[in-house]
Amino acid sequence: MAYAALSSLMYTLEQLLKPNQSFVCRCSTQQHLQSLYQNLSALQLFLDSTTTKDIETLKFIEKRIRDVIYKAEDKVDSSLRSIILADCTESREGACKFFEEELVKVEKDVDSLEQEVMQIEFNKHGSRSAELAAAPSSPEKGKIEENTIVGMEDDFNTILDRLTAQTHELTVIPIFGMGGIGKTTLARKVYDDSFISSRFDKHAWVTLSEEYNERQILLELASSITVSNQEMSDDQLREIVRRGLKGWRFLIVIDDIWSTEAWDQMQRIFPNDDNKSRILLTTRLKYVADYVNCPDFPPHCKSFLTLDDSWNLFTGKLFRKDVCPPLLVEIGKHIVQQCQGLPLSVIVVAGLLGKMDPTYDNWKKVEENLSSFFGTVSERCQSILSLSYNYLPQYLKACFLYVGGFPEDIEINVSELIRLWIAEEFVRGRNNKRLEVVAEEYLEELIDRSLMLADNHGDNGMMRTCKIHDLLRQLCLREAHTENVVHVMNANVSISLEAIDDKRRLIVQFDLEEKQFYPTRHSSGITSITRTFISRQTYFRKRNLSIVSQLKLLKVLDVFSIEYDFSCVIPQLVHLRYVAAKIEETLSLAKLRNLQTIIFESFLGTKLKHPVDIWTTTEIRHVDIRSPLYISNPVEAENNSSGEHPLFLNNLQTLTLHLSPFAVEIIRRTPNLKELRILHEAKHSDGLAILDSLCLLEKLEKLHLEAQQTVNPIMIFSGDIFLPNLKELTLSSTYIPWEAMNLLANLPNLEVLDYSAFDGTDWRLNEDVVFRKLKLLLLHRCRDLQKWEAGSDNFPMLEKLMMFWLDKLEKIPESIGDIMTLKLIQIEYCSFGVETSAEKIKQEQQSLGNYELQVQITPMLSHVWQQQQQDQQVRQLQQTLLQSERALIAAECFIRHSDKWS
Repeated sequence: MAYAALSSLMYTLEQLLKPNQSFVCRCSTQQHLQSLYQNLSALQLFLDSTTTKDIETLKFIEKRIRDVIYKAEDKVDSSLRSIILADCTESREGACKFFEEELVKVEKDVDSLEQEVMQIEFNKHGSRSAELAAAPSSPEKGKIEENTIVGMEDDFNTILDRLTAQTHELTVIPIFGMGGIGKTTLARKVYDDSFISSRFDKHAWVTLSEEYNERQILLELASSITVSNQEMSDDQLREIVRRGLKGWRFLIVIDDIWSTEAWDQMQRIFPNDDNKSRILLTTRLKYVADYVNCPDFPPHCKSFLTLDDSWNLFTGKLFRKDVCPPLLVEIGKHIVQQCQGLPLSVIVVAGLLGKMDPTYDNWKKVEENLSSFFGTVSERCQSILSLSYNYLPQYLKACFLYVGGFPEDIEINVSELIRLWIAEEFVRGRNNKRLEVVAEEYLEELIDRSLMLADNHGDNGMMRTCKIHDLLRQLCLREAHTENVVHVMNANVSISLEAIDDKRRLIVQFDLEEKQFYPTRHSSGITSITRTFISRQTYFRKRNLSIVSQLKLLKVLDVFSIEYDFSCVIPQLVHLRYVAAKIEETLSLAKLRNLQTIIFESFLGTKLKHPVDIWTTTEIRHVDIRSPLYISNPVEAENNSSGEHPLFLNNLQTLTLHLSPFAVEIIRRTPNLKELRILHEAKHSDGLAILDSLCLLEKLEKLHLEAQQTVNPIMIFSGDIFLPNLKELTLSSTYIPWEAMNLLANLPNLEVLDYSAFDGTDWRLNEDVVFRKLKLLLLHRCRDLQKWEAGSDNFPMLEKLMMFWLDKLEKIPESIGDIMTLKLIQIEYCSFGVETSAEKIKQEQQSLGNYELQVQITPMLSHVWQQQQQDQQVRQLQQTLLQSERALIAAECFIRHSDKWS
């Protein structure tokens, strides 16, 4: 991947050109660094501005640049590592001399490459694919709701009728069809339908894959239906799911099932209580659909779209409510016709055209490319996906291919993905924005191009997880292997150093379906060029673990899932930018000057407390060091350093402090934090000092405070200037009195407020207490709270009210229902009074014509038991009445017959 290779080497040179990098301070060396950096910038600009009709020629150029730059980076990193690890002046001087010699060679190679590339003539009349793909579009263009069911109205009504049929027994409703035809979209539309949702007591959605993972499915079901624990056995999870569904009318969606064996294992946990429960199932395989279906309802075959429906879907995606320009209708319909009614193809093409100016010439070029690639339906889909990838701007290509390294059908954590993108140097600065913000924009661009899907959103509306379609992931894996961006390997095979020394990035998974064998080859004698090693599994062969220590040029090491002590390995990996691992002993990070992300945890639950010195890692952006490990004292580190200036981590964005004895001083030296999580023990006497130090964090947006002690926030929450940018606040186990919590209204931008474990029985909000921007209020485990007095004016912008485990609270204030923006009241395991008042609010709002307010109630187990007892008493009474009625009828018959006999 040429662009990404250039970005990575340019970042290394940028670090060396900084004033404080004195270990390569020779004047001549600096000149070579600057010259090389300029040549690399010119090549990157060339790729950004390249316009060519010939995709193969562009790929050839990219490969040529990539190969040369990879070798150049290997020389720079290897020689630079020798300088960093040099233990005496003499050896350092020798290493510096060798570094300069290698730098001169690299400079000549890159200069020759630049001349070679610049001489290539392009057809100026060809399609400007890269430029057009990168062209901005209006905000309204190219967007449509993911659950749009254009052309699926008949399918929707069919499934709706089957779900609401009067059949009492548990019914399985399968939907089958080829990948990308819209099975999941249809199922999601039905599942989210308010009419359907109201008919069922329990709801759950699980997504399978070709390799059925029973435990993962059980965990997902358990977490959706009730509560679960990762430590539970499979048998316990099955029992929890079955009990959670027993007696309730439920709707379960099983998405993308691939085998009858998987269904045989799953169906045992679903009770048949003859209460009209339903299971909606999607599959690509008709024989699986035939196997699971009920006799009364044959499998539903999801049909292809007609040309008219395809056109409506296409124009809706591209133009929304606007009309397609008449000049483009004929050629546009011709393009859409090539999709053969496959919704995925239609959406991808619309996403591609949405990044181009809607002109006849541009659409004609796309039409010509599409017609040349199309064959069978599946080939057409793959061709469109490949076309979408080829038309990506250079800066997005590596980001997209990298996603293919995540396991199939997984919900990808957006924060983790962004940190990895940044560590890989895929993300470049833009308009003075933080790299995290630029990376989010990258992700949004990929979503807008229909190459990725937004999944779960947080309470603040921000995306938490994203997904990628199976077909697109296969495209990623194929292209990533060709471009040497990512190689996905099996953890259950033996991997030799010689077999991987030409692979840039390795992601190891345990459940890969394909068989792999990595033969031993003769090593080139050069240190392995692998820059990324990520393991997604806890199990790992010991022989493979020894390989990690030999990957001397690693920049990304994520082995957090492996129970192994990496204390001795990490300090030798001087180029690391991202590290997530278990450690047992104290380790030095002094030579790891480029670290951006640190995630450490004790190996096998070691109780020994060890400090971790992060104060020389000035590039650090994310730190999560978990107890009993802790961040070292910055004052002591400052005293031990030879620097004349105080030690500050100005680039640090997110920080987690687990029981840190130096929390106050750490906070004072991280002034630009965006997210902060603090777990503080009551035995520490500096609780107020910690809270007071938070006033320095003017850029802080998210704060999670679990203090495990009673604190008084009056002195720090009362000022108007305290945390002016704070948007999310979580307070747990702080035992703050309710009257003091009203001071949080002084936070001008607070949108999410999460309370738990507060002190007091009454919470009263006066008229002058106004949470002006609060969108979510979450109250949970406030066991002493009995009365809550508030009005709609106290929360004018509230959208969600969530209340969990409030078993003593009498009721929800009635005027809460008058909040115009309120969309959801979610109640779990609260008192009868809370449940009743929530239902009353809903009824009153519906009487006023407000049917948008949703009320979701999960009653306490005692409430369920009482209801079951009442139902049993009603059934017994009905049985008694029935028996009495039968006896009366028998008596009447006897009397009539007696009269005849007489």
